[in-house]
Order: sequence, then C-alpha cells, then structure tokens
Amino acid sequence: MSVRRTAAPPATERGAGPLRRRLGRAVLLAYAAALLLPGPGLWLRRDHALPLGGAGTLPVPVAPLLLSLVLFAAGLQVPLAALGGLLRRPEALLAGLVLHLSIPLLAIPAVAFLLRRTPDTDGGSGLVTAMILVVAMPVAAGATVWTGKGDGDQPTMVGLVLASTLLSPLTVPLVVGALLPLLGGGYGDRLAQVERTTHGGFALAGVVLPCAAGVLCRLALPAPPLRRVLETVVPAALAGSLLLTYVNASGALGSFLARPRPLLLAAALAVAALVCLLSFTVGRGAARLLRLDAPAASSLTLACGMNNSSASAVLISTALPDKPHLLLPVLAYGLLQKTAANRVVTRSG
Repeated sequence: MSVRRTAAPPATERGAGPLRRRLGRAVLLAYAAALLLPGPGLWLRRDHALPLGGAGTLPVPVAPLLLSLVLFAAGLQVPLAALGGLLRRPEALLAGLVLHLSIPLLAIPAVAFLLRRTPDTDGGSGLVTAMILVVAMPVAAGATVWTGKGDGDQPTMVGLVLASTLLSPLTVPLVVGALLPLLGGGYGDRLAQVERTTHGGFALAGVVLPCAAGVLCRLALPAPPLRRVLETVVPAALAGSLLLTYVNASGALGSFLARPRPLLLAAALAVAALVCLLSFTVGRGAARLLRLDAPAASSLTLACGMNNSSASAVLISTALPDKPHLLLPVLAYGLLQKTAANRVVTRSG
C-alpha cells in the first residue's frame, strides 16, 4: 500500500481544520444553546419517521445516525497500514482496555464513601447510580474527534473504541454487578435490571458496523475519490458531533429547567468532576509509566477519561424514566470530559 493511500489528504484539513481548532469553544456553545434553546434538541431526541408513500414509513433515529456518522468518519481516517503496527505494538491498546475496566472499580467506591457523609436521604445512591452507568460504558466515539483535533494516534483510539465496545456485553454487566452493593434506596434492583438487558446489539449495530464501514470504504476507494469523500465526510462528522452534544444536553437540561434543583446540580458537578479528574489522571500516569510517545499517550489518556455518555443517557431514560434528574451528572460528566479532552490535545498538539 502506498504512502499516499495511508495519509490523510491535505484538503481534508482545509475543510475540517478551522472547526477542529475551535472545537472546545464550539462544544461550550452547544451546551449554551441547549440551555437557552432546548426545544429543537428535545424534538430531535424524539422518534421520527420518513413517509415512503404506500410502502409505509422509515424510522429516522437522529441521535444514532449522528453517532454512526462520527464513527464512519473515524474509520475512514484510519491509516490501514498503521493498524498492523497497532497489533505489533499493542501496549497502548491493552493498557487502555485494562484501565477502562479498572477505573470504575477504583473511582466509584471513593465517590460512594464521600456521598454517604452527606445529608442526602438515599446516601447519594442516585448520583452513584448515574456515575456507574457513565464509567461502565465503552470508550466514547467522540474521543476519535478529539484525537483528530490533536493529531493523536487515531488507529489506537479507533482500536480502543471498537475493542471496548465489542467487550462491553461482558464488561458492562461485570462492572455494574461489582458495584451494586454500594447502592441503596431501590437503585440496586433497578440497576440490576439494566445489567441483565445491556446493549450487546447496540454495540454491534451502533458502533462496530459504522466504524468498520469507514475502514472498508478507505480500503476500496482509489486515492482521488477517497480525497473527495474525506473532504465532505470529515467536516460533516465534526458538525454532527456538535449537534449530538446539543441533542443530549437538551434532554438533561430540559428536565432541570422544568424543576430546578440547585443543590442537586452542585452535587452532580462535584461528583462528575471528581470521577473525571481521577480518570484522566490515571490515564496520563499510565502513559508516562509505559513511556508512550506523545500521540499514543494522548489517545490512552482520552480513552481512560472519555466514556460513552450518550449511551448512559439512553439507559437512564429507559431504566429510570421517573428520575430524569439523574441525567444531570451524565450531562456534567459529558461537559467535563470534553473540557479535559481539549486540554489534553492542546498540550500534546
């Protein structure tokens, strides 16, 4: 395979470069838009259908489609020759998987211990439940966007997203089951139900297939058509990632605005900040211990700190529809992990 096929065409950077350089500010604007104008985001969260005349209707799930676009673009940008190198030197990949499984077992008990000393009637079990569903999720697909922004190791990041997602039908029930004893107030029973029904099919259809399609598209296309596809898809995926952030934030902030609870918001921010700080710190420390180069170290740090908060929000909405306030720590973690990711890629860039 020629070098021309494995390197991203320069025209791609002309299309996506300005947005990548301002990605941190753009994320903050997406959250601000969700706070000030949540209506369109709430509408996009609902199920929609495209009429097909006499043939019926075609479901159009907006959020899953946006996630698929982000993952397709990530796979499309992976230099295929570098995937072989990833298998020959899998230190970052293996370390990322081990840490991604270990961090919840270290961070959540510490958070639960601290919350039990608060005056909350359920001992903070609601917030702990939300954080369990965040940190048990696979590596966030959006981490590939931040890796691209900071010129990180994209093959390692895509490998971590795919591997953690493929393993999630095993790892998510394992992590959730190990942390159930920390919960009270009926949250343990509700979360056990989530554990039994967690998302093996979603992992395949929602994450693995779009990313694999991007890799296969890169393999099949000659260089000139590939360049044109990248010029279109990569900027669209960046915009889609921001729109997905807005849609998810609208869902959480909509319930909060309907019934403001300032103390709960403060607690959610504090808990999310603690878990986020621990996760990114462990990732950075592991990268230094393994003496990884800057791109691989950046990807490992992002993989440790960035979890699929979109999937967490879906699970909370499904399993605990009567407790929409639990979306607040998920929203807070989503904002904090993107802020931390911006600092990681800025320092490594």
